[in-house]
Amino acid sequence: MISKHSEYLGTAREIAHGIVREQAEQVYSERRWPEGAIRELQRAGLGGLSVPTEFGGLGGGASGLAEVCEVLGEQCASTAICFGMHCVGSAVIAAHATPAQQRELLEPICEGEHITTLALSEPGTGVHFYLPQTQILASGSGYLLNGRKTFVTNGNHADSYVLSGVSAVDGLSFSCAVAPQGTPGMEWSGQWTGMGMRGNSSLQLALNDVAIPESHLLGNEGDQIWYVFHVVAPYFLMAMSGVYLGIAQAAYSAACAHLTKRSYSHTGSMLADTAVLQHRIGRLWGELEKTRQLVHAAAKKFDMGSDDALLAVMAAKAEVADCAVMMTNEAMTLCGGIGYRDAGPLERYLHDARAAHVMAPTTDTLRTWIGRAALDLPLLGD
Repeated sequence: MISKHSEYLGTAREIAHGIVREQAEQVYSERRWPEGAIRELQRAGLGGLSVPTEFGGLGGGASGLAEVCEVLGEQCASTAICFGMHCVGSAVIAAHATPAQQRELLEPICEGEHITTLALSEPGTGVHFYLPQTQILASGSGYLLNGRKTFVTNGNHADSYVLSGVSAVDGLSFSCAVAPQGTPGMEWSGQWTGMGMRGNSSLQLALNDVAIPESHLLGNEGDQIWYVFHVVAPYFLMAMSGVYLGIAQAAYSAACAHLTKRSYSHTGSMLADTAVLQHRIGRLWGELEKTRQLVHAAAKKFDMGSDDALLAVMAAKAEVADCAVMMTNEAMTLCGGIGYRDAGPLERYLHDARAAHVMAPTTDTLRTWIGRAALDLPLLGD
């Protein structure tokens, strides 16, 4: 059983350089959910990466999640985001897990027998994922859920889904709950045809009188906002920061490889010998490294409980989005006509990176929240 940080990161790197890399193009071109890689990560003991050690997990925290997602994202962003969302869902379940939830959910997760994910976004509220319209109504010894969820990463492949809803009584009390796959009333629809992240199986989920027992409520009724800003957002932002950092690294490496291999036939000189290209690579290295340091520092702040941790993790995702998009654009330019003609993995990097700005919380939303917090204003003000 792997336990130490160096061990699980090394294991993740081996899997990334093996099956994840081998299947990346197939996942992208066929829009295939990366089941082989996900199962390999589970078999290797990484399923409980973000579950605390007292519950049998690896206790990787936000730091471990960001690093593992970076390693995976460098080879296949779809695999990284699918695994990352499982880890975010696991962290949410573990935050206030009851003994029953530990036994029924966290133990199978840590044993590599259970995949979970988030189902928070809705078609009506867009980027305001923290304001669900799905209704939760107390019924008998449990609850009934009615509504629609969209952009559910891992789609119809997970074993459970962390859902959010609003009280059907007062319309003000927001709660989180877990619904097992196959619960009557859960109906999947659509097919993910997005420009990028093509293997993430991001589908729509209709909830029609979905009955869940009281034991599957997370925390207490009305606790959702606490979950969103103390668990969901930090872990999600760190997972996404790692994924997009991996894409940025892959694009940078592709540009360097091209410049060191391509030569001019009439002079025999390498592109890497050109001063202006050396300058541009130097600039890209600096952008990538400063963004990486911000991501790692933000994750550590969260794990240590620093007062400014939330601002740091929000800034990390915003900055890494800029970095990933810029890095992939620059890599394509540096690779010139050959890069455009024979796009290869650069096409995948470009398409995957572009999602960084629009994946909620969007870059604009995050920077507005950071500004409001810096000005001592309510985060969710008008």
